[in-house]
Amino acid sequence: MQNIKTYKDIHPYDHALSFDIKRMEDIYDKADGKADDPHRHEYYTLVIVQKASGKHLIDFNEFKLSPQQIYFVSPGQIHQVIEEEKSFGFAITFSPQFMLENGIDRRFIEDLFLFHDFGYSPPLYIEKAEFSVIYNFAEQIFSTLHAEHAFKYQAIGAWLKLLLIRCYANCSMAKESNTQKVQASVTILKNFKLLLEEHYKSWHLVQQYAEQLNVSADYLNATIKSLTGKSVKEHIQSRITVAAKRLLLFAELTAKEIAYELGFSAPANFSQFFKKCTGQSPSEFRKSYHS
Repeated sequence: MQNIKTYKDIHPYDHALSFDIKRMEDIYDKADGKADDPHRHEYYTLVIVQKASGKHLIDFNEFKLSPQQIYFVSPGQIHQVIEEEKSFGFAITFSPQFMLENGIDRRFIEDLFLFHDFGYSPPLYIEKAEFSVIYNFAEQIFSTLHAEHAFKYQAIGAWLKLLLIRCYANCSMAKESNTQKVQASVTILKNFKLLLEEHYKSWHLVQQYAEQLNVSADYLNATIKSLTGKSVKEHIQSRITVAAKRLLLFAELTAKEIAYELGFSAPANFSQFFKKCTGQSPSEFRKSYHS
């Protein structure tokens, strides 16, 4: 079984580069229209789709490629773009190091809630007028990268930050009334996501997260569901399921070993959990991808 392809560097020939932007049509031509294998990056990826037909798979969820979409792919997420015809748009890649060097705080990315660490990561659909503004930002970034002048990466950092802020302004969370209550809820969501990423292998119960956040389980669930549309339990199950799928497909581990790796007391409990969440047993899921 092959391990998942992982791209560690943004540029294959210059490991020092921490930012890049490419036109989707150029990527298509270079690959002769062939889709890359499912893979992941150790950097952020932003896909701005002007025109496309096909599908984009992110962490085993499939989304239809359509015009006026923007995809946000976090480091570690497994994704694959499969095009039915040549796409037009931009693919922007940048590393945490680029953010640090060009005035973009890591907390800024976290507070936007545009990039998801795992699981369901649907594209943001932008109305035509707003999409034109965002697309123009991408054009400015592209032309700046290919210009020769001082401070161009600082300029790119500024354009990128403006682009992300404009994207955030068009997402549903930003359209909520900006009250103190909403801000407090966003803080709880942010802290919950951090805890989940750290403890999903050992904390499988809602109560464990609620206790750490000093709120009741009911309050935590209501807060998370109001902002994301998913319950705390669904978030926990999604994180464990995505980890399990990655291990089943791209690690040389048995289902029994994966069960213990993900904190289940017995392999049977893991199998029951996985089938309940996915409709397939671990072995059926593995066979469906490697048949």
